[in-house]
Amino acid sequence: MQTAHFSPSPAGIQGLVQAVAHAPQDERLDLALSPAQWEVLHSYLVPQSLGSGQLLFARGAQDRSLYFVEAGSLSVHLEDDQGRIRLALVGAGSVVGEGAFFSHLPRSATVQAGADSRLWVLTALRFTELGNRQPAIALSLSLGLGALMARRFSQRRRRVAST
Repeated sequence: MQTAHFSPSPAGIQGLVQAVAHAPQDERLDLALSPAQWEVLHSYLVPQSLGSGQLLFARGAQDRSLYFVEAGSLSVHLEDDQGRIRLALVGAGSVVGEGAFFSHLPRSATVQAGADSRLWVLTALRFTELGNRQPAIALSLSLGLGALMARRFSQRRRRVAST
């Protein structure tokens, strides 16, 4: 597997903000955040890079982290005895991991980088801290994730891709 060659952006969260603004409507994470609120959210996120083909998480994993996609693409798939079945391709401006993030259940699918990818990670613990310290931002994030999940569930081919 290759490793990603992304370096931390001097602009901080601006790459993610731009990716969200330009993402296709059906996969966009619509957040009603001001630039100052984005900067606050940024302080709760950890950057992560994946090389093409690198595994983010496997089906059944107990991790509850939420992953915001700034650049690249992630393949969401199941594996059966005949190989992989791709459920969805998630690109810049969207998220993966929302199912386990909210449900506290194991991951429902495997996710790996389809191309070199730059992500921002929000752990469940950091989200709890965000909710305690910045409830308006946590509420906006929850509503944005809920809207995205509703759109995914309304699309038959994407319904099972909520990880």
